[in-house]
Amino acid sequence: MTAALVQAVPRPAPQRVRVRRKIYLFLFAFGFIAYLQHASITIAGVPMMPQLGMNEEQLSWLFDAFILGYTIMQFPGGLLGQRFGARLTFVVIGLVAFAAMLATPLAPVLFTGVTLLVVLLTAQLILGLAQGPIFPVCAGVFEAWFRPVRWPLVQGVQSMGLQLGAAVAPLLIAPLMTAFGWQRALLWTTLPALAVIGWWGWYARNTPAEHPSVSAEELAELAPTSAGSAPQPMSWARAWTLLKDRDVLLLTVSYLFMNYVYYLLSTWVFLYLVQERHFTVLESGLLAAAPPLAAAVGAGVGGYMATMLSARFGIRGGLRIIPLLSLPAAGLLQFLAVDAVNAYLAVAALALCYACVELNEGPYWAAIMHVARTDSMAASGILNTGGNIGGLIGIPIIGYLAHHHAWTSAFLLGTALAVVSAAAWLLVDPTRSAARGVLAMQP
Repeated sequence: MTAALVQAVPRPAPQRVRVRRKIYLFLFAFGFIAYLQHASITIAGVPMMPQLGMNEEQLSWLFDAFILGYTIMQFPGGLLGQRFGARLTFVVIGLVAFAAMLATPLAPVLFTGVTLLVVLLTAQLILGLAQGPIFPVCAGVFEAWFRPVRWPLVQGVQSMGLQLGAAVAPLLIAPLMTAFGWQRALLWTTLPALAVIGWWGWYARNTPAEHPSVSAEELAELAPTSAGSAPQPMSWARAWTLLKDRDVLLLTVSYLFMNYVYYLLSTWVFLYLVQERHFTVLESGLLAAAPPLAAAVGAGVGGYMATMLSARFGIRGGLRIIPLLSLPAAGLLQFLAVDAVNAYLAVAALALCYACVELNEGPYWAAIMHVARTDSMAASGILNTGGNIGGLIGIPIIGYLAHHHAWTSAFLLGTALAVVSAAAWLLVDPTRSAARGVLAMQP
């Protein structure tokens, strides 16, 4: 839609709460629900193992099935988002994820043995496929609905919502499992997603210019190209340019290494507390909420700090200050956690480590958006593909080490990878004019 047509559309009076903030609340909710869904299986895995005759390595297969599907759909999910728009994409993937979540607790009622394991693996694979496009598509919505100066903040605060979902999971699932069993706990926590999906389908639009409630004043607050541009299918030439772009590749490799640490903390802490630190399930449920709560704070603070530092030192300097400091700190905290004699000090170190990791979500995602601009959905899909390959590789390694009670090795590997991840930022320049210029010239 051109700027002239945008101006010609009759616009309502300005609203006290801008429409873009309401759109943002939906994206916050989608992230919260996604992480609640994913984290639920990591909590339910503890009683699932003895009840279904599984061990830690088989449980890690379920985690890996999710990550495999999630990883596969990152870049294709971004392409689909650019082709069909965020409104339709979120409705479809939300309903598929809802069905996959229902299948997990219902499967043991119908199947046993190897067949049951295959069904559970398939359900987790489909859940991963459905959730894969969420954050690449969110990046495109942020690019359209928010000014560049706000990108680190909106990305960081959304990551806060993800971690709040992960933090709620043990607090909610553990007592429900104790009272009613893991199957009912998963069923009851899945149902609210339907309301969010339906409300989004009714209210949302792909761009500010398409939304009937957006005022002329709100459109004027946004860049004209962002406010009026509809989702554009991506050509093979533009896709190839993104895939070989230097800064896209550097950010992706760095994010891959960082996400080994992320998945170690987000997926395995509950089992670590039960198996290695000998807490009860209920105690572990409470204590396992501490790292994601700390991570939620870290994500929000990191987004705010990246916004302020970018304004002070420029995009390139401002975005890389946080990873250069916080990722080595995360590496040190992992070492301190496994070496701590006191179990509660270990939990505190893991919580601080997770906060240091999540400080970086705003910088990573804002950087990739600066590189790709209107192709942010596709470029973010590449970034998150790398991030989830870190989980895809790391989860079976951690599962093997956990099965052999070699937790120290799992965390020390994370220490080394966190330092390498930070070093890659020395070579990243999100404002590299040549890269953006090449992308802009592609049809």
